[in-house]
Amino acid sequence: MHISLSVATAGLFVGFTVGLTGMGGGALMTPLLVLLFNVQPLAAVSSDLVASVIMKPVGGGVHLRRGTVNFALVKWLVIGSVPAAFAGVLVLRQLGDGAVVQARVKEALGVALVVAASSIAAKALLQARLTRRTRGEAPAAARPNPAPAAAAAAERPPFRARPLATVLVGVAGGLVVGMTSVGSGSLMIVLLMLLYPVLTSSELVGTDLVQAIPLVASAALGHLLFGDFKLDLTASLLVGCVPGVYLGAKVSSRARDGVVRPALAVILLASGLKLLDLSGGWLALVVVVVVLLAMPVWGVLDAAGQPGHVWRATSVSRRAMVGVQTAGAPFGIGFVAALLYFGLVRPKLVAATVPLRPERLGR
Repeated sequence: MHISLSVATAGLFVGFTVGLTGMGGGALMTPLLVLLFNVQPLAAVSSDLVASVIMKPVGGGVHLRRGTVNFALVKWLVIGSVPAAFAGVLVLRQLGDGAVVQARVKEALGVALVVAASSIAAKALLQARLTRRTRGEAPAAARPNPAPAAAAAAERPPFRARPLATVLVGVAGGLVVGMTSVGSGSLMIVLLMLLYPVLTSSELVGTDLVQAIPLVASAALGHLLFGDFKLDLTASLLVGCVPGVYLGAKVSSRARDGVVRPALAVILLASGLKLLDLSGGWLALVVVVVVLLAMPVWGVLDAAGQPGHVWRATSVSRRAMVGVQTAGAPFGIGFVAALLYFGLVRPKLVAATVPLRPERLGR
């Protein structure tokens, strides 16, 4: 068995990114294999899914020990996702043979990456709304008891599972994962946030990670039987991914997320458009426009989500910061303002917020 050092290095990068941000590795690893290493799309999807079978239980086990898994949702998600993931592989086999199926997988992967990039932005918007609702605007001194998670949980509306809608989320996510290896960590969690806004970020992530274990196992089994699994490729991925996830988790911090996640969204968008055969000139134009506009939009959403007492603690005007990024977005000034916000202002906001957080949202 030959271990590719270059593929292992790419796996190290992807694993580190996953540990740093909590983002699913399939959305990064599969296009990396196709675009940089010229791996056939079906082989990239198959090998990445088999590698994920080993990687997913690591994150799921952490959340099981912390008690941040909603088993009622896991049950309904698995009912839909496990058969759908296996069916997704069978759907691929019906699309054609040889070059035809490779082209179809490439197109499906491109669409999935564009949707995944959009889901990152949607997740940021939903988390900003969740942050404003859960933190409120009152300063810590005005709160009768700033510590207890139990009191916060008691104030939350009662959780009620929605079986049919949850099963449909599992079916949709399972099909996408079975066909492209993308979706278990980037698409499904956004749908869960829309369905269950009452759940905390850690509960959403923990539930998604645990349900993804049988989901990915089902998709991997289908690709072992009907896909194009490469043992050497999978082993090379794992050699880099395993230590990468560990290192990323050790150095992860919320302060980096505000910069890393927008960058990942742009990378996924560019990769998806490249897989969809967008010409180089148009691709560069789209990426430049998205970067110049998306960064200030992201900065405005993030700044608006920070509670008022944190802004007052740092003596920075939220209205001015939001206004400059909003008004300057069409002219490029907003991009510079967003860089200043994420590089200089946001670390101060995070430092002022940390003592008040019972958990790190968005992880």
